[in-house]
Amino acid sequence: MEFLQEYNLIGLLLGLCSFLIIGIFHPLVVKGEYYFGVRCWWAFLVLGIGAGVGSLFVSGVFVQTLLGVLAFSSFWSILEVFEQRGRVEKGWFPANPRRKYRRRDK
Repeated sequence: MEFLQEYNLIGLLLGLCSFLIIGIFHPLVVKGEYYFGVRCWWAFLVLGIGAGVGSLFVSGVFVQTLLGVLAFSSFWSILEVFEQRGRVEKGWFPANPRRKYRRRDK
């Protein structure tokens, strides 16, 4: 960590880690909706609450920040799961053949 502080690389590393965390959630949302439907939203809620609470009890700013990014990425994924269902209904993503999708007209 001293090396990162000495060369002012903490911001870049936090940005990279944030990018990776956010990037990992896209396939998690897609696969979660495919296999579990929108019922998987609670898993993102539990993960988000756990990461948020964890960030309150960790002493290092670096880890606190990463846990905060993880928490709010999880919360955002709850919305994305429901939007993913709409994308599947429109045919933009493959539907799980074992689940029936009903068309919701808006």
